[in-house]
Amino acid sequence: MTGTWQTIKDALRGVHHDYTTEDLGRAILLLAIPMVLEMVMESVFAVVDIYFVGHLGPSAVATVGLTESFLALVYTLAMGLAIGVTATVARRTGEKDPDGAAHSAAQGIWLGVAASLILGVIGGLFAPQLLRLMGAGEDVLAIGSTYARIMMGGNIVILLLFVINAAFRGVGDPAVAMRSLWIGNGINILLNPCFIFGLGPFPALGVTGSAVATMIGRGSGVAYQFWTLSRGTSRLEMRRHHVTPDLPLMWKMLKLSGTGMLQAFVMTASWIGLVRVLASFGSAAVAGYTITIRVILFVLLPSWGLANAAATLVGQNLGAGKPERSEQAAWRAGLYNAVFLGLVGMLFVAFSETISGWFTTDPAVLAIAGPALATVSLGFPFYAYGMVLANAFNGAGDTWTPTGLNFVCFWLLEIPLAWVLAKTLGWGPEGVFVAITVAFSTLAFLALLLFKRGKWKLQRV
Repeated sequence: MTGTWQTIKDALRGVHHDYTTEDLGRAILLLAIPMVLEMVMESVFAVVDIYFVGHLGPSAVATVGLTESFLALVYTLAMGLAIGVTATVARRTGEKDPDGAAHSAAQGIWLGVAASLILGVIGGLFAPQLLRLMGAGEDVLAIGSTYARIMMGGNIVILLLFVINAAFRGVGDPAVAMRSLWIGNGINILLNPCFIFGLGPFPALGVTGSAVATMIGRGSGVAYQFWTLSRGTSRLEMRRHHVTPDLPLMWKMLKLSGTGMLQAFVMTASWIGLVRVLASFGSAAVAGYTITIRVILFVLLPSWGLANAAATLVGQNLGAGKPERSEQAAWRAGLYNAVFLGLVGMLFVAFSETISGWFTTDPAVLAIAGPALATVSLGFPFYAYGMVLANAFNGAGDTWTPTGLNFVCFWLLEIPLAWVLAKTLGWGPEGVFVAITVAFSTLAFLALLLFKRGKWKLQRV
């Protein structure tokens, strides 16, 4: 018990360890605890945000859901860059090259800034048109255009949070990443009701207030990240010579991250297709979907922390010339994840109506959200292994394998199946949620087969 408590304290304090020699079970805990807590705050924000917005009615919830469908493109870039940054920084760290790790992280930040500026201009200028393209009705356009402009125009805070935290995780300093997200989303949660409802001296901005709170909160998290990098108190010590633009290295990282972006795009763009199917059933269907996904993310994001731990361990141990240890780390992290998500899934299936009722009192929305939550939760144990193994491939620098899996499972299977079940067979919105469960479970099975083949161990980064 004493040893476990010490491990927890070391993980939260960010005590430095060599993850290529540390006991494997302890190494997973040291990395996973702050990574899980980092994602817990992200998941808490997701449900708190939709809880407050839900009090404004289905149109406000639909605004958030439709906007996030386009923010999926921002998350695509962010996740792709994060994959490349984590893999490169982890490999340099395993090779005992801290200067190379810091230099790689800096080039990733430059790439993130460039991408965010392009997306910010497009999103800020054409937000209403993009919402209309997704099938938004006049009720959504009337209250949601400004919200969408702020979220899309200020996407730089999202990108930088992803990319810089990916560097901290890759170097084996997840406690810093945890603190930055806790600061950012903690402020976000506090300001959300203030700006939405006009508490105290704050103006009542409605759904727009949620976007304002998000920008302030996440911007604060990015400020903390840069403050930590400049102080040199992290394992990732960034100096002036590290931030000098290095175009050859940027290009090399962009090729690695480009596949990661394609991987994330294939997955996240599939959500746009699903929302488009649901939008044909009205705002209540989109609102029910939005609530369901937020609740699902509440547990999937912490679970993603274990997957991130696997990516760091795989990358660092491959850099240290220990491929078998990399494989053992992925299997063990997958087992831990399956046990956790399996237990949560049983609770969600049993109490889906009650949980959905916490976020809406609208009968039409609740009629969709309750059954949807139960349906998607049935596949939780499969999702657990799928996300860990996909991140293990990425940590090794093998981004093409999960990209191919995403394309097959989400584009060739999920979207056509959702359309057939919902529209052709007349299942309605429930058909979309059945398709989600089938697609993610299939991905987990295929990832397991490919991971056992072991070709990812030969990847160069």
